[in-house]
Amino acid sequence: MPHASGARLSWDDLRFLPEDGLRHEIIDGEHFVTPSPVWKHQAIVTNVGVAIHSYLRTHRIGTVMFLAMDVILSPHDVVEPDLLYFSRERERTFEPSDWVKGAPNLVMEVASPSTKRRDETLKRRLYERFGVDEYWLVDPDTQTVVVLRLENGIYREAARLTAAGGDALTTPLMPGWSLMVKECFQA
Repeated sequence: MPHASGARLSWDDLRFLPEDGLRHEIIDGEHFVTPSPVWKHQAIVTNVGVAIHSYLRTHRIGTVMFLAMDVILSPHDVVEPDLLYFSRERERTFEPSDWVKGAPNLVMEVASPSTKRRDETLKRRLYERFGVDEYWLVDPDTQTVVVLRLENGIYREAARLTAAGGDALTTPLMPGWSLMVKECFQA
């Protein structure tokens, strides 16, 4: 839920909140708090993250993170994507920090009842505005992955993949990498 006072919060405000086990994000200065993820959500993040990590062990072209980590896009835009990938080239553009200060190449969000609308609207516009090359929206209920790719500064739907359809998730950001969508949703 957005911060009720109407005050525009910043990264400086966020980092001084007490550790409470919840996800705290700021989008355009509005504070959003989300409960910690459930088992199914974390299984999806782990399945995709481990598959990408295995690929990157032999293709040293970037880094994947799939543990809670702040991504600072601006002083008033700080998010905790479920998974993020950045190329070695993109990593060189980040400001030195203990956090990611800049836009990853790829972000994945796993929808939940409390985040689905925000993932599809606010976060989509945010990632688009800051130049995240790919945005994957994963829906555990329908076992679907929507792949959005940035084209001329605007997200276009590149694919709508389903577990039932026998589809494979791929990305030009990691040539030769693929994961069957059904494997994303295995417990």
